[in-house]
Amino acid sequence: MRLRDWVLLSGNSNRPLAQKICERLGKPLGQVDSRRFSDGEIFVEIKENVRGRDVYIIQSTCAPANDSLMELLIYIDALKRASAKEITAVIPYYGYARQDRKVAPRTPISAKLTADLLTAAGATRVVSMDLHAGQIQGFFNIPFDNLFSSPVILRYLRTELLKDLGTDVVMVSPDAGGVERARAYAKRIDASVAMIDKRRIGPNVAKAMNIVGDVKGKTALILDDMIDTAGTLIQAANAVLDHGAIRVYAAATHGVFSGPAIDRIQNSRIEKVIITDTIPLSDAASKCDKIVQLSVSELLAEAIYRIHNYDSVSSLFSSP
Repeated sequence: MRLRDWVLLSGNSNRPLAQKICERLGKPLGQVDSRRFSDGEIFVEIKENVRGRDVYIIQSTCAPANDSLMELLIYIDALKRASAKEITAVIPYYGYARQDRKVAPRTPISAKLTADLLTAAGATRVVSMDLHAGQIQGFFNIPFDNLFSSPVILRYLRTELLKDLGTDVVMVSPDAGGVERARAYAKRIDASVAMIDKRRIGPNVAKAMNIVGDVKGKTALILDDMIDTAGTLIQAANAVLDHGAIRVYAAATHGVFSGPAIDRIQNSRIEKVIITDTIPLSDAASKCDKIVQLSVSELLAEAIYRIHNYDSVSSLFSSP
């Protein structure tokens, strides 16, 4: 009888990150046959014996979001029917997280729907990173671990960026909802905090308003959980520069980079955009010299190891 045996699997959305996690854990990536029928239907066959074993399936539900999510659900269903003991969905980027509440009459709460689908498929635990809205954890009736990329980003700021910028740095939140995040970073690098009073006038459309806080003569570092079309980011960068900031950088966990994002960043006055590998970079993003990608594989590998061994993961929820 195998005691606490485990298997690591990966969907197709972010295999490079899955490979890095496996390398850190010293475990091979399990074999899966995943293919499409001619009409686009996804077929999955697990090539590992998973009966009675704990399985960790790594899959970001990034673009193409619907395909990535459906593939993850099919993986989970296959594992459940193959009698896996525990099925942990490791979702570095949780898609549909921005639809976490009704913003108008007759609109969905798609983040809740996604939670229901994952649970119904057979997931027994979920691990994610920097949820767009923390309350999404409450949409699940199974254990949910929401990790933060801040240790990885802070390490880069301290070792690579701040030594050249000096201490006169201001952490800027692009909206009121991100102030707590900006304050947590500022506390750890001895920086001040500012906020942009932003009004959103539609999906992927925002209008920067006023700056709350002092950015004059300082280096601004705009901090967010994700960068999608980069419209909000560029408006925020222009706003702080117009209010006297001398340089501007940006950092976010999830580099969605859809639509005109890369062109906007390349043509902007932002000097560097720091993101992680929760979402793989497109070819265009990889060629953009302003984008710096850091890996969160160490954090995710440590979380998987601790979960599997019933150790505490609470220390992973806070920044160093």
